[in-house]
Amino acid sequence: MSFHIVCDSCTDLTPEDFEKGCYSWIPLTLLVDGEEIIDDETFDQASFLKKVAESKGEVKSACPAPESYMAAYGKADDIYVITLSAELSGSYNSAVLGKNLYEEENGKKNIYVFNSRGASTTQLLIARKIYEYASAGMEFQEVVDKIEDYISTLRTYFVLETLEVLRRNGRLSRLSATIASALNIKPVMEGTRDGVIQKLTQARGTKKALSKMVDSFVQEGRDLSDRVLAIAHCNCPQRAEYVKQLIEKSLKVKDIIIIETKGVSSLYACDGGIIVSY
Repeated sequence: MSFHIVCDSCTDLTPEDFEKGCYSWIPLTLLVDGEEIIDDETFDQASFLKKVAESKGEVKSACPAPESYMAAYGKADDIYVITLSAELSGSYNSAVLGKNLYEEENGKKNIYVFNSRGASTTQLLIARKIYEYASAGMEFQEVVDKIEDYISTLRTYFVLETLEVLRRNGRLSRLSATIASALNIKPVMEGTRDGVIQKLTQARGTKKALSKMVDSFVQEGRDLSDRVLAIAHCNCPQRAEYVKQLIEKSLKVKDIIIIETKGVSSLYACDGGIIVSY
């Protein structure tokens, strides 16, 4: 049985992942002051971050159309789909509607849409875990069940250099963003198990915030010796390496991978943002 993994473009896949030949990437659209930027292989992070920094108006993303997902569902016997948290984006609902449209025209097929309840690194870890199970020859339903269990255990944290985009998207008041900026306060945010974002703690300065973030991993007390941790950075590789070193000093883990944010993750993480999932 052949399999294929369909991801929305907030799944920060690497060139090594794409070389496996089993992934399709469905782009979201990024909107900066009315300009549409497609989050595909043409995405230019440096140019995009400059546009966002200079923007005074609306900065947001738009989910793919159901037809985009539908077109990706005909390539294999088993189709696994990973989207942004359904609580943060319409991408999940669009993927499910695409599944329904596909099956109306073509009949039933093994298609399962996973709500990642996260973004970026969360989605990458899910994509790689699906590949691990499916390439080992597991049956479709067994892969689905094991991945749903895996998703329920995933944790995601992030530290942002600026809160401006979150403010413009209505996720933070202007007063909160202004005070945080003036005092150099960096909140440590977490993605909850329900797929929403909440503030965990804060610190004055980015390095202290990153240290507090790693402390929260330690305080959780989980055995991570068999877990892969993924760190995504938006234009700050040295900062990602610093976080990796902090984790290695404090925790025993199976592996730590560092990746670069693509379009959607760059939009919300902003220049200098760090995201960690495990």
